[in-house]
Amino acid sequence: MTSEQKPNSITITYLSKVSFASLNGADKEVDNINPIKKITLSNGHELPYVSSQAIRRALRDRLGEMGHKLSPVQEASAKKGAPKTQIQPADFIDDDLFGYMDAAPSKEEKGKGTSTIRTSPIRVESLVALSEYKGDLDYATNYMGKSVGADPNIFETEIHSGIYRGTILIELDRVGSGQGFEKGVSDNDKNKERVLAFLNAFRNLWSSGRQTRFLADISPKFIAAACMRVKNPIFLEAVNVTFDGNIQYEKLTSVVNDYEPFIVQHVFAKQDAVFPLANNVPDLKINSLKDGFSAIEKWVEDYYSTSKVS
Repeated sequence: MTSEQKPNSITITYLSKVSFASLNGADKEVDNINPIKKITLSNGHELPYVSSQAIRRALRDRLGEMGHKLSPVQEASAKKGAPKTQIQPADFIDDDLFGYMDAAPSKEEKGKGTSTIRTSPIRVESLVALSEYKGDLDYATNYMGKSVGADPNIFETEIHSGIYRGTILIELDRVGSGQGFEKGVSDNDKNKERVLAFLNAFRNLWSSGRQTRFLADISPKFIAAACMRVKNPIFLEAVNVTFDGNIQYEKLTSVVNDYEPFIVQHVFAKQDAVFPLANNVPDLKINSLKDGFSAIEKWVEDYYSTSKVS
């Protein structure tokens, strides 16, 4: 690899902070307790998380709310198969960015079926809490049936408070090209607008699940982002906080130094209302969240203005 090698991806690791939340439901083990999804570490600690499927759905919903036409869902090609979209990435932003898979049965009795696949150029990691679940429960009673003589329904919901970390990776060279575009010509202006639209959806990330009683803001409040010559989510495991909630900036500088040959540009940004000012890192520039996303948008514009249409 040479320093002249062009960038092909953007990776963003982000932090969200919630004070009182039940972000993503899991299977019930007890009838009157609504659990949240958790992953168990080797030390026995349980970390709540929002699944990558939920994050992807939330991002798709945000794009729709922001006025982008989404691919209508239709029946699967095979019996008992999963519903599919229109499978037209040239026409629909979500088919392009989030991909699809449809398995169609063979027309012959013993023939092999076919699969139509587009691998998503948007890679998503689950949004995982950095602090363990402490067993907190919200106690609630449903009195809706009391007027007709039914006993109140008592139930509990698992809740959590803490900082959550997630990562996305955008394969810039695969947006608007590859699977599903074999017969078309890539339109860099459209590709740029689609990636910028995705960044706006990501910047306003909000999941509708369990929000009527547990309204939470999971949009990024800190970002560590890099425009890369290779596809590597370099900050995925490196963004951490101290016990009192301060970001460990020294770890971020070590990542930048280790991967310097592969990084075209990088930026750190945060919302001061959520995370305190950086201490003990006088040489580290921390941008506002607004300026941080502006820098990332500039990377996107530069990439598609210099890339050849293929």
